[in-house]
Amino acid sequence: MSAQDQIKQTVESNDVVLFMKGNKSMPQCGFSSRVAGVLNYMGVDFRDVNVLEDEGIRQGIKDFSDWPTIPQLYVKGEFVGGCDIITEMTLSGELDQLFDAKGVTYNKDAAEKIREANA
Repeated sequence: MSAQDQIKQTVESNDVVLFMKGNKSMPQCGFSSRVAGVLNYMGVDFRDVNVLEDEGIRQGIKDFSDWPTIPQLYVKGEFVGGCDIITEMTLSGELDQLFDAKGVTYNKDAAEKIREANA
């Protein structure tokens, strides 16, 4: 199976996927840590894919999304963005709206606490 096929299958078979450096319990870069931290804090059930384990996936995800950086978040098969976009969406409430619209379970109180702490 090609890297592109693996990526497509992973994105389509999981509601929330984070392609990141490291994994959700041990991120290996600050940007991956920030996005994984937000998702973990909000109680989102997500699949983590460590791009450091496979160079084909590491480059393949950039080609798949036509986005040059990692991490990359996908929700219900749709590319959402990287660290800066997810941070902005979290602080503006747009990430909550996306999760609500897509039927993704998360802790609304935790999302609100993130915004209060960054107000």
